[in-house]
Amino acid sequence: MIADFSVIEGQYLRDILNQPQALNDTLAGLENSKALAHLAIRLNKGQFQKIVLTGMGSSFHALHPLNLELVEQGFTAVMVETSELIHYKAQLLDPKTLIVAVSQSGQSAEMVRLIELNRKRATVIAVTNTPRSPLAGNADAALLTCAGQEFSVSCKTYVTALMTLTWLSGVLCERDLKRTRKELTHAAPAVAEYLSAWRDHVGELARKLTGIRHLFMVGRGPSLAAVGTGALIVKESDHFHAEGMSSAAFRHGPLEMLREEIFVLVFAGEEKTRDLNVRLFEEIRAQEGRAGLVGEDSSSNAFRLPDMSEGLRSILEILPVQMITLALAAQAGREPGRFELATKVTTTE
Repeated sequence: MIADFSVIEGQYLRDILNQPQALNDTLAGLENSKALAHLAIRLNKGQFQKIVLTGMGSSFHALHPLNLELVEQGFTAVMVETSELIHYKAQLLDPKTLIVAVSQSGQSAEMVRLIELNRKRATVIAVTNTPRSPLAGNADAALLTCAGQEFSVSCKTYVTALMTLTWLSGVLCERDLKRTRKELTHAAPAVAEYLSAWRDHVGELARKLTGIRHLFMVGRGPSLAAVGTGALIVKESDHFHAEGMSSAAFRHGPLEMLREEIFVLVFAGEEKTRDLNVRLFEEIRAQEGRAGLVGEDSSSNAFRLPDMSEGLRSILEILPVQMITLALAAQAGREPGRFELATKVTTTE
């Protein structure tokens, strides 16, 4: 049991605990502007042949749920990291393409290069936390997150981006936006409910992760957002090795790595593939592997999510990973989230 939390009670923790307020502030600012509504009409009239979803890091991973929603509605949508888009897939930038570009700063090196390369060829919808950024200023329509300033590792900006992309999904797919807004009002209270026990969660996870040297995070569908972002923030926060992949990909090789020092975090996810994910978790445990299951029915308090609609699960799934970053930092006796080599905004390709 961790007795002293002083090493982790810094700016990064304050950002984590401020996520409910950031979600409420973001929801209050969401609207269907004339520019955005016009683009939704054009999309549904077939004036765009494809939708390119792009970003870097957690901004890229946050696009997984929107990508699935668009494909389910019959649109041709593709996720491409901005670095790959500008150097290898620039042919996608044409008048028949609608781009959804997500960048917390709106001024990362890749996003600035995309703006310069595109030159208004493709239509751009921006999702950013920085209203006066190059991305926001050059987009045809912009949605702003209201996360405020953030110390280092993405937490407030990530969950507010997920909320904003859920709203954007409602706009583009021509759903009842009053219903979408009502659903989103439940996000902040659910996050606050989970975070109210953060000390207990961190203590539980510090015990579970004793002796662990490698983390795998696996899931399917919308849970790939938490899988990708989760592995990223563990590396950023704790200088600790973590890898994110689909549950199916884990079976194709990495399963062979199961050892006492490896922990596999399995996201139960949506009903469509929940049985497959739970089966993987149970098989790992049956082979005496160390694993945790994130979901509404988890036996672990730290991994148990509030019972919410599937549209909000992506926002909640990152919370146990945030607790893992705190637990690992407490074990190591170092401040989580303090960058030593990287910077908050990546300005060099």
